[in-house]
Amino acid sequence: MTCLHWPAEQLWEQLSPLAPALSVEVVAQTGSTNTELLERARRGDTAPCLLVAEHQSAGRGRQGRSWQSLPGDSLTFSLGLPYAPASWSGLSLAVGVAVAEALHEQVKLKWPNDLWLLDDHGHGRKLGGILIETVPLPGGGRFAVIGIGLNVARAPETADARNAAAALRELDGQLSAPAALGRIALPLWQALQAFEREGFRPFAARYAARDLLRGRAVHTTQPDAPEGTAAGVDEEGALLVHTPAGTRRIESGEVSVRPC
Repeated sequence: MTCLHWPAEQLWEQLSPLAPALSVEVVAQTGSTNTELLERARRGDTAPCLLVAEHQSAGRGRQGRSWQSLPGDSLTFSLGLPYAPASWSGLSLAVGVAVAEALHEQVKLKWPNDLWLLDDHGHGRKLGGILIETVPLPGGGRFAVIGIGLNVARAPETADARNAAAALRELDGQLSAPAALGRIALPLWQALQAFEREGFRPFAARYAARDLLRGRAVHTTQPDAPEGTAAGVDEEGALLVHTPAGTRRIESGEVSVRPC
């Protein structure tokens, strides 16, 4: 097993001026970093925490999907904090913007919560995902947990290479999970602060610059927009889809690219 050296103290020194109460924890293994922080909050521990796991045995994505990770192959972490934005709409997009900008110009965003790697031919493959969950706080407000999982090591070659997962080492062969976390942590915290103050609107143009779906034919799970052409997002982060019956606004659900 590869011995990873996590910059926990350096991260804390970076973040502490903005978040004096924040703790940075690295564990060898846990079921799910999101679940761990949610359970702590339910028990009354609502101090901000950045929790990193080298291995998750029960990692989760959206719609209950599992997220598999092995030490060194993936970066899996969650950031938990009391959070009170005026509107939660578009939060996963703002988080995606912060992460993508911190990593590489080829990292794009697939609405609503996926990070993709786009090659020179315009083909994309999934690089990672974002899972945001909340629990109510006794005195009001909510405790938010922002979970992020990223593939670091390249997936084994398969016959269907275009559908294989992407990995950060395709962009930088020397990049490690700890180094990727070092790039992401501060921009992520800054984005969360900005979103809490101003919502999604300040992130809209930055999201548009990374929007994987815009202009592409898509399928959606929304009954009145089963297929159409993605037309970006609005100021609240909802996906706009042009259909023969007009433009539809999609706030939740699944969206897939329709092959041409």
